[in-house]
Amino acid sequence: MRVSYCDGYSVPLPEGHAFPMGKFPALRRILERDGVLRPTEVVAPKEASWEDLSLVHTASYLHKLRSGEFTRPEIRRLGLPWSHALVTRSRLAVRGTVNAAWMALEDGVAANLAGGTHHAFPGHGEGFCVLNDIGVAVRTLRRGAWIQRVLVIDLDVHQGNGTAAVFADDPDTFTFSMHGEKNYPFRKTPSDLDVGLSDGTDDEIYLAALVEALPQAFERARPDLIFYLAGVDVVKGDRFGRLALSREGVEARDKVVIELARDEGVPLTLLLSGGYAATPEDTAELHAIAHRAAARAMAGA
Repeated sequence: MRVSYCDGYSVPLPEGHAFPMGKFPALRRILERDGVLRPTEVVAPKEASWEDLSLVHTASYLHKLRSGEFTRPEIRRLGLPWSHALVTRSRLAVRGTVNAAWMALEDGVAANLAGGTHHAFPGHGEGFCVLNDIGVAVRTLRRGAWIQRVLVIDLDVHQGNGTAAVFADDPDTFTFSMHGEKNYPFRKTPSDLDVGLSDGTDDEIYLAALVEALPQAFERARPDLIFYLAGVDVVKGDRFGRLALSREGVEARDKVVIELARDEGVPLTLLLSGGYAATPEDTAELHAIAHRAAARAMAGA
């Protein structure tokens, strides 16, 4: 399975910062160590162009990104300290999602070892999300007439408010978010289909809700391409999660989504989204679950 990745996905953050920047290189190491990923399958992206970013983001916000002219409240909302390196990293990750989507159209499934930055709105970033990679990818591919109808399956524990806002008036992009109802963001932007879960939701309840909702989303979307945000902050003990899935529950969740895409013959782009386990390496081990499921699905297992 081809993936987008480059060393520029990881940039320094202040010591003790909550965002696990080290999970990106750790995930590549894990996938190569376990034979899920061959070095020849790693495709390094260039930075997304400012023109492509403007398909989603406002001119004023892109100006602030270039110049760093953010107010302190804006930086607090973003959750990350501005730097030129952060901007470059964010542009690389966006292009990685664009490239992964193209590769998925060719191969049936592909991944970005980053991405899923679903809290980024057209005019601001928040929740560790600088740019909305899904929005830019959809509009870039649509501009080239590669796709028309899209399904976003967002299973991060936090509702995909930015992506919902980006596609609010887009009848050809269906947004489905299943998340912790009482978790961040506390004021949610309605998706086309939202399923809110109670704190402490376990494997059985979670999977029952997914099996009920996912076919509805697929039927309503009738997609040419799926973006799957396989956030692992649903796992019990996650720093910001508040749900209670086991590792086996995450594996079952990913299998349901990936095998639906395979069985329906719809290309799937796999994105990381969130995860805040005890260490970046622990988080990367959880992210690797979806990649193993995708590799098995491609092999027909």
